[in-house]
Amino acid sequence: MAFEAVYLQSVRKQFIMYKTLGENAIAQLSEQELYFQPESNSNSIAIIVQHLHGNMISRFTNFLTEDGEKPWRERDKEFLLPAGFNREGEVAALWAEGWDCALNAIDQLTPAELGNTIKIRQQPLLVLDAINRQLTHYASHVGQIVYLAKMIKGAAWKSLSIPKGESDLFNQEMAKKFTTG
Repeated sequence: MAFEAVYLQSVRKQFIMYKTLGENAIAQLSEQELYFQPESNSNSIAIIVQHLHGNMISRFTNFLTEDGEKPWRERDKEFLLPAGFNREGEVAALWAEGWDCALNAIDQLTPAELGNTIKIRQQPLLVLDAINRQLTHYASHVGQIVYLAKMIKGAAWKSLSIPKGESDLFNQEMAKKFTTG
């Protein structure tokens, strides 16, 4: 398989991994906890979800043919929650719609298109670079979501990776998994 096709499969897996990581962190929180802000200049998880949605919809709608910063996007409003914003409505719906838009755009790409040039805020970027840029952007925000959720839950937090003090056990299990077929 050509490198470009392998890259598209790999990057899709990475997007799904971060989507799942964020979902698993959010699932541990109550409705009220989604709106926690450590201080007034910080973003809550609900705000981060709203921002991710705005970015994903803007960047990945007509990905190959339009500038990734759409004229209809109101980025500054992404950091203000409208009245009535809630988990079951807006948070879940925006999360799903944003990730679906990004993943659908990636699914529609052909390996040959990775070398095409697109624009984000008029800046020319190779499709490959634009995807990497978005992946790192989303990973940083999912990291914020996980960190905030862990801070909120404290001792009740259920680890999404290897729990502290369990690295040796994890490594032993991995060794068993990959050395015994």
